Amino acid sequence: MAANQKSGNSLYHPSEGVKMRARIKEYDKLYQESITNREDFWAKEAEELFWYQKWNKVLDDSNKPFYKWFTGGKTNVVANAIDRHLDSETKNKLALIWEGEPGDVRTFSYFALNREISKFANVLKAMGAKKGDIVTIYMPQIPEIIIAMLACAKIGAAHSVIYGGFSVEALAERIADAHSSILITADGGFRRGKPTNLKTIADEAMRRSPTIDVCITVKRTGKECFMENDRDYWWHDLMGMPIASAKCETEQTDAEDPLFILYTSGTTGKPKGLIHTHGGYSVYASSTFKYVFDIQPDDRWWCAADPGWITGHSYIVYGPLINGATILLYEGAPNHPYPNRWWQMIEKYGVNIFYTSPTAIRGLMRYGASWADKHDLSSLRLLGSVGEPINPEAWLWYYEVIGKNNCPIMDTWWQTETGGFMITPLPITPLKPGSATKPFFGNEISVVDESGKAVKHGTEGNLVIKNPWPGMARTILGDPDRFIEKYWKLYEKQGWYLTGDSAKIDEDGYVWIIGRNDDVLKVSGYRLGSAEIESALVSHPAVTEAAAIGLPDKLKGNIIHATVILKDGFSESDELANELKMHVDGEIGPIARPAFVVFADSLPKTRSGKIMRRVLKARALGQEEGDLSTLEE
Repeated sequence: MAANQKSGNSLYHPSEGVKMRARIKEYDKLYQESITNREDFWAKEAEELFWYQKWNKVLDDSNKPFYKWFTGGKTNVVANAIDRHLDSETKNKLALIWEGEPGDVRTFSYFALNREISKFANVLKAMGAKKGDIVTIYMPQIPEIIIAMLACAKIGAAHSVIYGGFSVEALAERIADAHSSILITADGGFRRGKPTNLKTIADEAMRRSPTIDVCITVKRTGKECFMENDRDYWWHDLMGMPIASAKCETEQTDAEDPLFILYTSGTTGKPKGLIHTHGGYSVYASSTFKYVFDIQPDDRWWCAADPGWITGHSYIVYGPLINGATILLYEGAPNHPYPNRWWQMIEKYGVNIFYTSPTAIRGLMRYGASWADKHDLSSLRLLGSVGEPINPEAWLWYYEVIGKNNCPIMDTWWQTETGGFMITPLPITPLKPGSATKPFFGNEISVVDESGKAVKHGTEGNLVIKNPWPGMARTILGDPDRFIEKYWKLYEKQGWYLTGDSAKIDEDGYVWIIGRNDDVLKVSGYRLGSAEIESALVSHPAVTEAAAIGLPDKLKGNIIHATVILKDGFSESDELANELKMHVDGEIGPIARPAFVVFADSLPKTRSGKIMRRVLKARALGQEEGDLSTLEE
């Protein structure tokens, strides 16, 4: 399945074998049909799922921008992700393969996973959880996080998963905002050979947010932890009691009933609790996963994200399970104990489709190709990228070293707010390294200026989505005014969704994401994306990873400060720093030349791989670094 390169334009064509196997054989015609007859397109996709009662209206746009989808329909994501598979051959298929960082392994067929979900759903009901409640989940990457999410959905309670790397303040704030009375956590998890201590953080968060009446804790690490009478219960104790019956009927939910709340941080203000619903989200997560990653019955799928983020919700849990896929979940870090851990697991489990972040790819690039070359990665058919723009150098390394020039890279652009892929290739799409390519079906996108006028090809502007889509967040929990202000106010007349990202579209209609507008620097009146500068730095042979920030400057508004990590075999020096400045000058232009280049052994990142630029900025300005509890290290 070798891909070939069209000379001069860096266009990578999928092989005939990949194209022949793909569910979608031709993009342009189907895309146009999906735009012209959007509701018909989504109705057809929804027909693929199970409904207790069919909808009477596909799209209700009577109260824009609070759109509703499949109104009148009755469903439940669990009816599609689990229940319907129990009446087919999928029943005995592996749903989940889990490996812990120490090397322990657990597997669940769809039948076995259903049993655990049903038991825990009954536990939740016995503990007072009911339809309409919000249950907070704060856990490591263990099977119980998926079981807990699905058990909540099964009984009609919304889940609010808080990423296991978050601090006391972050957890307490989110518990309070959701008014949760039940918290599900663990004593800890394993990360880089050490146990984390989630229960201690959870105890302090509960002290600050006293809405929690019940805390259920999974024993993962075996570390001693405080258990308060009449509040704290061990997961394994409850699951062994008569209340944990393996029979539990799935609650019929309205298409617009909340499935989950997921918090996303803004540059200012408290985190936004975005609400996603059973009906539209199920349709969107299922369809995007099915078409973009061309899932086949015998595939093994690995999304190396954390279930605590939207990527984990949509493409570890719901999208794959609705499609009856076999999921791989891994607890630990990609380079522990050695930089071949991921490649070892791809070989061990015969992974066919692998989905990760550019940050992770760049982090593993620095160790060179030899670690990957030790392993048989021939099971791979497709690769994926998520979370931030991928620079061409990382794209090529991923394509050549991991994919062996055979695996097209699905470089997906989307957000917590969108619920699923918005701009993405398909397995049949010719690829340009670093471009998210073209919109997914049903989506019209544009790059515009502040007034809403489309900018010229190759010019940066605001990325907007011109239409509603089923996977969209319905509102912000308890704050509909903020939902309007944040996403819809700027282009209110046009009715467009403002993504908050800067992008450009080339002459072939390919979309290039520049980065968050709050990561877009203005230097002497010019807009420069941090991702663009970082990409230029990484294209230098000495650099494996880079982060660019803007520092205030009286003359230019901002000057560029770059932090770089060098590849093995290169040493930091003033000469190299100057060389890197001039390299960026040559790649982008003098306006993008960093004023400062500093060297580091690592960048401050969250465990999901996002660079914490505010920390870099505080360090550069000699200020307090603030809350560092979400840092990877």
